Amino acid sequence: MKVAVKCRGVTKTYGEEEETLVHALRGVDLEVNMGELLMIVGPSGCGKTTLLSIISGILRHDEGECHVLDHDLNKMDEVGKTSFRKENIGFIFQALHLIPSLNAMENASLPLILQGIEPEEAYSKAEEMLAKVGLEKRKHALPSHLSGGEQQRVAICRGCIHNPKLIVCDEPTSTLDHQTGMKVMQLFRDIVIEEGKALIVVTHDSRIYEFADRILQMDDGHILGPLPTRPSTGQKSR
Repeated sequence: MKVAVKCRGVTKTYGEEEETLVHALRGVDLEVNMGELLMIVGPSGCGKTTLLSIISGILRHDEGECHVLDHDLNKMDEVGKTSFRKENIGFIFQALHLIPSLNAMENASLPLILQGIEPEEAYSKAEEMLAKVGLEKRKHALPSHLSGGEQQRVAICRGCIHNPKLIVCDEPTSTLDHQTGMKVMQLFRDIVIEEGKALIVVTHDSRIYEFADRILQMDDGHILGPLPTRPSTGQKSR
């Protein structure tokens, strides 16, 4: 099976003075395959979001190696890295960064517009994605007129719409009710199964564990290993 992400001995430290250094990642080893939905769980501040940011090319790691879709992002210049991310990686982070002056459909279609897709085609695809998360009737609403959960669903559509090979998600269901959260996770599950994408989800939400192929625990900048027991509250599609 083709490897999407391969990290070996990855470290990340914040700060300059010895007494104030924060060791966010301490020699992380990680491998994620295409066609896999991986969840990473652990307490706040254990390094989960830092690891996601390094995998997605937003942060540079200090030591070790991290190859994403056969590319070493630390060796790419910023222009090359930006182009690579735009074409290959979908982002769904807690900070949603929706553009206030654009409606839900326009926000969701942005990755396609940035790739040069004609607006009419991009908006049509955005409408399809919004319908999958129950927002077909809210497509013309501005972010200020959307609830937190609705904004999150728009961000999820935006992160998936451009057919990325790798999708990285930081707490994608944190603002969603149970029913909507299950609908979103089933959408992710279908994307992984039907399209062979790799998807990494950082979460505290034990309700969605059933959708994962693997669940890894993190603490204090280390990956401790797989979760010993995985709660099962339903059946994921296969």
